[in-house]
Amino acid sequence: MRLTQGAFSFLPDLNDAQIRAQVQYCLGKGWAVSIEYTDDPHPRNTYWEMYGMPMFDLKDAAGVLAEIDACRRTFPNHYVKVNAFDSTKGWESLRISFIVNRPKKEPGFGLARVEGEGRKVRYTTRAYAAERPEGERY
Repeated sequence: MRLTQGAFSFLPDLNDAQIRAQVQYCLGKGWAVSIEYTDDPHPRNTYWEMYGMPMFDLKDAAGVLAEIDACRRTFPNHYVKVNAFDSTKGWESLRISFIVNRPKKEPGFGLARVEGEGRKVRYTTRAYAAERPEGERY
């Protein structure tokens, strides 16, 4: 099951030239870029681990690509994403986020149904990867 989070997630994976173009677009807008990774990609897990520090005031995408490559080498079996943060004109928010690395095998999610009092039925998702301990999920 392919994880679909962030921009471009329904498209085929971006190659390095396409990633460079997206990062250069973000830098051209004056956005700060950061890199995050996780081995628990549950949709409610919005706080991934940050790799390095946010990159402010960069003008060339080469610096970001070097950090992406370093993160991929360090965590080859994790999800890695690029975030661009806009702090201009009172936005103070994430403007774009996209995945740049995936594990070779994505186990997907299961749908759990829980019946409550009366006729209440609740559903939740759980990541199959989270059944194993952190660091051993992929």
